[in-house]
Amino acid sequence: MKYTYSTTGTCSRSIEIETEDKDGVEVLKDVKFTGGCNGNLKGIGALAKGLPIEEVIQRLEGLTCKDKPTSCPDQLARALKEMKNN
Repeated sequence: MKYTYSTTGTCSRSIEIETEDKDGVEVLKDVKFTGGCNGNLKGIGALAKGLPIEEVIQRLEGLTCKDKPTSCPDQLARALKEMKNN
């Protein structure tokens, strides 16, 4: 499944997500952020790749950046939750 999410409250503007089913578990196949800290966001995508989306949500949800109530990792968790519910 492919999904594009428009972020809010972060330097990144959007996230392109691709998931796939592996033995009945939805896993993260690819993540691409538009905008934001390029190297850090590539790192987050590389670390999350291949993990079950539930695990990614659990690890990243609620993380903040500086004085903001959200972060790019938190936005990824929100995107995955939204994708799951659609």
